[in-house]
Amino acid sequence: MIERYRLPEMTALFTDKARFQAFLEVEVAAAQALGDFGVIPKHAAAAIARDARIDIARIHELEKATKHDVVAFTRAVSENLGDHAKWLHYGLTSTDVVDTALAMVLRQASDIIKKKASRYQQTLKTLALTHRQTPCVGRTHGIHAEVTSFGLKFARFYDAFTRQLARFDATVSAMSVGKVSGAVGTYAHASPDVEKHVCNQLGLTPATTSSQVLDRDRHADLLHSLAMMGTELERVALEIRHLQRTEINEVSERFATGQKGSSAMPHKQNPIASENITGCARLMRGYASMARENIALWHERDISHSSVERVALPDAFMVLDYMLDRFAGVLETLVVHEKRMRDNIDITRGGIFTQRVLHAMIDAGMDRNKAYDTVQKTAFDAHEQGMHLQEALHQNDMVLAVLSKESIDACFDVMWFLRHVDAIYDRVFTEGWR
Repeated sequence: MIERYRLPEMTALFTDKARFQAFLEVEVAAAQALGDFGVIPKHAAAAIARDARIDIARIHELEKATKHDVVAFTRAVSENLGDHAKWLHYGLTSTDVVDTALAMVLRQASDIIKKKASRYQQTLKTLALTHRQTPCVGRTHGIHAEVTSFGLKFARFYDAFTRQLARFDATVSAMSVGKVSGAVGTYAHASPDVEKHVCNQLGLTPATTSSQVLDRDRHADLLHSLAMMGTELERVALEIRHLQRTEINEVSERFATGQKGSSAMPHKQNPIASENITGCARLMRGYASMARENIALWHERDISHSSVERVALPDAFMVLDYMLDRFAGVLETLVVHEKRMRDNIDITRGGIFTQRVLHAMIDAGMDRNKAYDTVQKTAFDAHEQGMHLQEALHQNDMVLAVLSKESIDACFDVMWFLRHVDAIYDRVFTEGWR
């Protein structure tokens, strides 16, 4: 991933140093297990644990000749082991090391994502609670519908993101497996007990079955989960982008001192962070698509998945890490224009209250179809004449035949529409509600 979209903590997990260090941890754990089960001498296993170390430059040098990164790794490590070198990588195939080490790294990367996701989730909750009773107009099809709560938008976002985190936890658990099952997954040279010993030491679970590689549905699920989290961020970013439009202007990203919005137009304040999140979410979905293509491999394995994962896995984790970090900052400093929200409620001159009027007329005894047609015509005529619907209803004899002016006026109470918001919040923010 380019430097612009990566942060140091996550980036450090996907360096050559981190990768080969994870390889070494697997090799040491395997040697110790083989020693404990009497497959190799215990003193050799102890020597490997004591003396094995990585030399990145030497590995790269050897790889130029071997054209195989794991062979280069084992040969570079062996150079420090003397007579015990023959027991390094004993009974293992390359992907016993590679896939198990990858699972370790992805679990560490997932821990970083969880930490960042927790901060982001808290920003959603804070906005939801702060603006629980802040009325704004709801929009369907981009058109004014009825009054809603600005905080309720974020309660919904919080609820959806909570579901994504639950899915992510499940995929991380499924991904936290290792394999030491050999060239075609038959344990021909290292028993299942050895695998169990290795995985326990590394904090992983042995895969139920494996070929030469771990099945790639696990990796696909993980990347799909990352992409879904990215899409949830995009969902919020899209809302901010729409609400920051000049003609709406209900929220805006904080514009820092000295910040510029355009090289040509000094007045511009653009929602660039939210637009950035939208673009990054597209990248995330691309990585998920690649991962699904990796599931079907030839027989017990081929290597077509490798090049994809070397790019897609690090990039996906780095991009989402960046997205969560940046967008949490956007939401923590989001500027909310409550007065403009109230002004926008009035743009239709009462038109958004038609359903309340319709129900009032039905409740008063009028046939639904007749009531609907009456309210619709009154609303359309009022709009054409630039009149407030409330005033137009006061002048309509068919409406006045069933509703008093006081009953009509009651239909235009903004806060009436928010009377059940607290019940929704109880569902969203009370643990164990379901």
